Amino acid sequence: MSDDTNHQRRRFLGAAAFAAAAVGIAGTVRAQTAGAGSGALASVKPGTNTSFPALKQVKTGVLDIGYAELGPANGPAVLLLHGWPYDIYSFVDVAPVLADAGYRVLIPYLRGYGTTRFLSSKTPRNGQQAAIAVDMIDFMDALKIERAVIGGYDWGGRTANITAALWPERCKAMVSVSGYLIGSQAINEKPLPPKAELSWWYQFYFATERGRAGYDANRHDFAKLIWTLASPQWHFDDATFDRTAKAFENPDHVAITIHNYRWRLDLAKGEKKYDALERKLAKLPDIGVPTITMEGDANGAPHPDPASYARKFTGKYEHRTIAGGIGHNLPQEAPAAFAQAIIDADKLA
Repeated sequence: MSDDTNHQRRRFLGAAAFAAAAVGIAGTVRAQTAGAGSGALASVKPGTNTSFPALKQVKTGVLDIGYAELGPANGPAVLLLHGWPYDIYSFVDVAPVLADAGYRVLIPYLRGYGTTRFLSSKTPRNGQQAAIAVDMIDFMDALKIERAVIGGYDWGGRTANITAALWPERCKAMVSVSGYLIGSQAINEKPLPPKAELSWWYQFYFATERGRAGYDANRHDFAKLIWTLASPQWHFDDATFDRTAKAFENPDHVAITIHNYRWRLDLAKGEKKYDALERKLAKLPDIGVPTITMEGDANGAPHPDPASYARKFTGKYEHRTIAGGIGHNLPQEAPAAFAQAIIDADKLA
């Protein structure tokens, strides 16, 4: 789930300072609700689509990445990034809408998911934030995509944030569910109040060997529990969940998941080749590319208040709160709103 620990700490430990900053930018943020985009978008009912065209594979730096592709090959690129424990099916209803609008839509499996595989058994199964972001730059390079509108949530939202912050020339515009998600191990060292810590129960579970073994043995039921907690008003059926659950059968899924959450708490080390990038990210850099942030009105996962991160977006910026019982997996639960945000963010650029 999304690493908003830094926002939680700021919220609880520096509330006064953050409130003052939020007042300063309040006039520049335009809050919106579902259906308030800049153009009419035909209603897209969640669950309309249940499959993608045949998946493709492309070799990058350390991976053979599996991905779905829709739309014209010469269309402007849109890169859509999923989170944990989800997969590319989060965008199964979003992608056709964007393809029909003329976009070349690319939806890769992150490392440890679906048909994405490491090229070497010797490569560390590393889930740190910089590694996943570099994967996506390598993916764009392999497909000769210079620039894309990038949208994501959870791990994918953080990856979009990092790309926009460190390689803004590669990110034309961004849509980020739950806003600013770049993390820092140093900030994560500070404890949260008990109620906030409770929402991160799975992170502490994963810090133990029992947790690793438990997730490995029960990844299907574990993920289903997370879906239910993170989207308490989303009444997904078994077929919808099972399509995604197949992605967790990836041989590296457990290792990547466990390393991701242990790395956040500095219980597992990252790779030295990413140290320079992590130092930049630890400074929580501003993001200047045109951005639309989104939040569901029923997100049961840990997430920051939009006012706490608005000042991190220094370019053209809007925030949209999506009503109707929308939870953590916003693209799959509200595909019309997410697709509209991608189109509108592109127009901001």
